[in-house]
Amino acid sequence: MTPAAFDLDAIGADLSFAAALDELSAALDESGSVVVTAPPGTGKTTLVPPLIASRGAGRVIVTQPRRVAARAAARRLAHLDGSPLGTRVGFTVRGERSTRPETRVEFVTAGVLLRRMLDDPGLVGVDAVILDEVHERALETDLLIGLLSEVRELRDDLVLVTMSATVDAARLAAVIGTDDRPAPIVDHAVPAFPLTERWAPSPVPRLDERGVTWGFLDHVAGIATAAAAELVRHDTAADVLVFAPGVREVSEIAGRIRAASSAFDVRELHGRIPPPEQDAVIRGRTAGDLPRIIVTTSLAESSLTVPGVRLVVDSCLSRQPQRDAARGMTGLVTTAASRSSCVQRAGRATRQGPGTVIRCVDQSTYAAAPARPAPEIAVVDLADAALLLACWGAPGGAGLRMIDPLPAENLADATAVLRGLGAIDDRGRATPEGRALARIPTDPRLARALRDGSRMVGNRLAAEVVALLGGDLRIADADTARALVTLRGGRAPDARRWRDDVRRLERMVAPTPGVDSDLDGVGLVIALAFPERIAHRVERTAEGATFLLASGTRAAVRGPLAAVEWLAVADVARAPSRTTAGSGAMIRSAALLTEDRMEQAASHLMTDRVEAQFVGGRVQARRERRIGAILRTAVPVRASIQEGRDAVRRALHRDGLGVFTWSDGARALRRRMSLLRRELGAPWPDVSDAGLVGALDEWLAPELDALASGSPAGRLELTSALRRLLPWPEATRFDELVPERLEVPSGSRIRIAYPDPDDETARPVVAVKLQECFGWADTPRLVDGRVPVLFHLLSPAGRPLAVTDDLASFWSGPYGQVRAEMRGRYPRHPWPEDPWAAVPTKHTKNRPAR
Repeated sequence: MTPAAFDLDAIGADLSFAAALDELSAALDESGSVVVTAPPGTGKTTLVPPLIASRGAGRVIVTQPRRVAARAAARRLAHLDGSPLGTRVGFTVRGERSTRPETRVEFVTAGVLLRRMLDDPGLVGVDAVILDEVHERALETDLLIGLLSEVRELRDDLVLVTMSATVDAARLAAVIGTDDRPAPIVDHAVPAFPLTERWAPSPVPRLDERGVTWGFLDHVAGIATAAAAELVRHDTAADVLVFAPGVREVSEIAGRIRAASSAFDVRELHGRIPPPEQDAVIRGRTAGDLPRIIVTTSLAESSLTVPGVRLVVDSCLSRQPQRDAARGMTGLVTTAASRSSCVQRAGRATRQGPGTVIRCVDQSTYAAAPARPAPEIAVVDLADAALLLACWGAPGGAGLRMIDPLPAENLADATAVLRGLGAIDDRGRATPEGRALARIPTDPRLARALRDGSRMVGNRLAAEVVALLGGDLRIADADTARALVTLRGGRAPDARRWRDDVRRLERMVAPTPGVDSDLDGVGLVIALAFPERIAHRVERTAEGATFLLASGTRAAVRGPLAAVEWLAVADVARAPSRTTAGSGAMIRSAALLTEDRMEQAASHLMTDRVEAQFVGGRVQARRERRIGAILRTAVPVRASIQEGRDAVRRALHRDGLGVFTWSDGARALRRRMSLLRRELGAPWPDVSDAGLVGALDEWLAPELDALASGSPAGRLELTSALRRLLPWPEATRFDELVPERLEVPSGSRIRIAYPDPDDETARPVVAVKLQECFGWADTPRLVDGRVPVLFHLLSPAGRPLAVTDDLASFWSGPYGQVRAEMRGRYPRHPWPEDPWAAVPTKHTKNRPAR
């Protein structure tokens, strides 16, 4: 029997999007994928699902980015339909479900649908999927676009609709359309109610090194209280919506408003308050109730309609995920909200009539904010996303039509994590262990801690710790164990939601009777999830302590945990150096870890090996036990020959040949060999730094063994070592090609200064008194006549007179000026007009013919 259609006229009686239903129906007749854009509050979330459900007999699934939005949308549609919630209209969110087999429209979070598709990739019984609030660019929504586009290639009857208030519709239409044709776009525009903009910049900074300043919170609370009092004098039915970046700021602002005035019903709205309290805010107020001031996070930015709001007070701040690739950590940071987000927030005041927005910044600060928030896919940890894609059969998103690809660097980090968990194989495909982890709706590392930790500390404690870490709950002084005790006592505002998560997680692992542990097991569960964050205290001060993590990162902690020697760290985030003792990171969540528990959790990171180093001309070695970058013990030992050789090699590669003491003879030999290599090439050896380091075994093997055995580097004779590189039989001409000394006409044998091996242009130099060269017309050449000698001609006192590599030109030109200047200064030395006249007869053959 065909299910009864929804009464769209009744549901859309007061919704402007009702005017666009015919255009949407025509687009659906044309294509199985459609992009819908419409301003907030026009009714697209309420009207599009029943319209599509009325066109077929299957279920329509609608995704929302947040649980509270999914519940609220389902309740509203069920109310307008006149049916009990959970019958024709239902919802499924993490830990809560209200549906029946006959449910026609089901609102879910994007994460719920992602994991459902792992078990049911074809979405049997589903006629359509509607992805709402696509403009937020949540990671899970981006992934669903890729997966559903692939499903539609196999199921052309599956309808895919994306909806948003503000989005690059053309770009999205190209992604969800076909290769030949983009998806049609239904753009519903309505005249906006007037919006009055006011500016109320704070006299104190909004942010400092610790986050949002107390002074700014005072300012926002004061502006909201005063503006609300002014508003209700003119409109007693109007409410005020205040946007703060996070839960802490919401609580602080709400508390200040309550303390300042009792004339308002001050409500908090965020994901941590119980669902009944969330629903009460969204339902609005009735006659006789106090005017409301609702302080909220970005939760109410676009996902929810809060009725009665005529005034928005905007801090213009938001909490955004940010990845620190250098430290391998991702966390939420408070930063300036994007202008598009601020526009969305302001629009909450004009959903039902003219409204006002007060922005707690000046216009120049607002203009300097980013135009749009960065897509989550570009800034968050991708371990969970990479695992889901591997289970889908598209490692890294290969072959999927997505708005943006997964960033290569972040994806590589995520892949390394998954390999460490045994969740994927060498080709990136999911293993059976990976598929099991993917079905637990939390980060894969926490899923692994739940599965392995249950066997070690019992299901209950493992589930409690994972629920605490995965629930984004506030942890005072970073002490996870103490937070756990508080939650168990039921005093914390998050206790109820935490208990629900614990029960849900317990059901996901096999019972472990007889295994039990109390708070001493908290650190073990954390270490199982994040073994690279096992940390050892390296410094303690009056303000706290600095810890070295196994990953090599340093991070600070304050409070009681500063007295602990070993920690299992669950969350560490970037922070200003002044608050972190210069480490640049602050531990946000951790627990005491015993060494026994550490060895249980991170045996794969533990090493026990001899580390040899070449220091001060000697090989030194010690036996080191480490866990990652953390040194546990070190004992001096004698290095083996191989360990010593490796240490010397590492020193040479790192510091170069300067670690050795070179004699004058070795240095001169190397320079002569370098000139031959430069002029003649092979087989003459490369004796540059890089060449010698790369050929250590060819010329330095015996010396390396001596060093490895403990001999000091100062005793090495490198001259004989270098001669091992001379090629045979070419070496027989070595002294002829590059003689050590040059005989000049006076009969003296002058040492030749050869150029440095790394100087590709310099020439060999002979520094000699000018009188000793009388009789030479042509400049002597080396290397079979290829390289002229560069002469530094000196005075009788050894001072430089001239530099030349062309003696004939020097005698016929510059010599005359030198003679005129020098003969009076050195009258006892010969300065003949003819520089060949005074030389011995045996050298006259070098004189040019006259």
